[in-house]
Amino acid sequence: MATSPTLLDRWGQPIRREIMTQELSAATVGGARTPMAGYPGDGLNPIRLAQILRSADHGDPVRYLELAETVEERDHHYVGILGTRRRTVSQIEVTVEAASDAPRDVEIADRIRDWIGRDELNDEMFDILDCIGKGYSFTEIIWDTSGGQWQPARLEWRDPRWFRFDPRDLTTPLRLDENGQPVPLEPGKFIHARIRSKSGLPLRSGIARLAMWGWMFKAFAVRDWSIFVQTYGQPLRVGKWTAGASEKDKDTLFRAVANIAGDCAAIIPDSMSIEFVDTGSVSASGDLYRTRADWIDQQMSKAVLGQTATTDAIAGGHAVGREHRQVQEDIERADARAIAAILNRDLIQPWVQLEFGPQIRYPRLRIERSKKEDIAGLSSALGALVPLGLRVEQSVIRDRLGIPEPAEGAEILTPAAPAAPPEDQDRSIKRFSGEFKRGSGADGPDMALHSQGLSAALTEARPPEDQIGARLAENAQPEIERMLGTIEAMMAAAGSLEEFRELLLAAFPLMDGQSLAGHIAEGMIAAELAGRLASEGDDG
Repeated sequence: MATSPTLLDRWGQPIRREIMTQELSAATVGGARTPMAGYPGDGLNPIRLAQILRSADHGDPVRYLELAETVEERDHHYVGILGTRRRTVSQIEVTVEAASDAPRDVEIADRIRDWIGRDELNDEMFDILDCIGKGYSFTEIIWDTSGGQWQPARLEWRDPRWFRFDPRDLTTPLRLDENGQPVPLEPGKFIHARIRSKSGLPLRSGIARLAMWGWMFKAFAVRDWSIFVQTYGQPLRVGKWTAGASEKDKDTLFRAVANIAGDCAAIIPDSMSIEFVDTGSVSASGDLYRTRADWIDQQMSKAVLGQTATTDAIAGGHAVGREHRQVQEDIERADARAIAAILNRDLIQPWVQLEFGPQIRYPRLRIERSKKEDIAGLSSALGALVPLGLRVEQSVIRDRLGIPEPAEGAEILTPAAPAAPPEDQDRSIKRFSGEFKRGSGADGPDMALHSQGLSAALTEARPPEDQIGARLAENAQPEIERMLGTIEAMMAAAGSLEEFRELLLAAFPLMDGQSLAGHIAEGMIAAELAGRLASEGDDG
């Protein structure tokens, strides 16, 4: 009995089918993979933050990851811009490109297309993109074989605190088993995503490292701002008592002055008064804290989105805003290509191997915004270049035009039959041609018979030479347009006049001019016959 081939992951480890349908990294309350997290952000200061980051650099990332989670929970600006970057990519349309036009490759691609149509895919991609902030993420693939076929049932985000990196290189990922011991990742079970903000170790490549410093300093500014507002944000209350006031009256007045800030209401005797003294410099002093907090937010926007125009409303004009938007689109394309490469490596290739066996080439996911294709330009270029020998796969053109492969038995569009020429025009041309052929002899046309045929043709609504000329022009027009299209395509592809000249010289022998030459010959014959007819009429 034939055995299944041994499948290997990108690290060369064999895939074990018997454990592929199990959940290997689910949370266990009270175990090594507890869902409960600590809060290292409470009372954070520069010394503690430096210690947390240094511990992560040496392979202990728990407090770093917990602090990254805390920053996302407590910083409104950071969670907003980070969520924008993740949601922007997770909502881009995902397409599948078949390995080739072979029926087997098309079948594999169609199978993947059916799966990516799931509504849950957007949320799963959002979770995978957790790697943007922390530097890396782990997603467990839950495989389903209930239908006799291998297929991902769902993609489960796993807390990165439950994973480590090999201490020998701090790059090879490991997972914690039930006893809290690091073990290699099971091949074909995990999507290990990395999107770097800078080159280096995974534990040092996340944007969260920058966000932690920014959040800490902004927390200091906001705390001081709150104290300032509490102290100076309201006018100074001064209570006065009259001479002879008792200690009890003074206590009553003090309680009234103290409580009026929160309640804005107090009860005092008629003999007492309260004054509100406004300090004119409070507003200018308070702006210092806002300026500091806003500046930190702007730096955070630059770190996450590469610009500030779409988040901080400081575009500085339409042109600057457009440039900032282009920067964000550049980052978006880079994220989309990175996540597509990760899914192709850790999900699509193992899936195809499990279901269809090893392949020479594999289908590819593409995550990119659809561009408005110049259908007219593409059609003209193909019409000009394909007759010259350019070989183009139908699947490539279908993908660019967004036209799916037609289903079996579907109604297919076909070219319309050419319209028949008007009856009177066609009859005149045939009569003219027939008379000319019958009057032709060894010594040339029999002008008597030919003249008789032309005289009858002149009784038509239009002169026969005009009818023949129009018909010849109509027949030659497609050939001329084809040649002009080829030349225009060469001009568009050439980068200089010299290159255009070389393209013309190379393509000239391949051009088929026989049809156009035939139309030109017919036109010359028609012109000669029309001249003879006119000369004969003048003589008569």
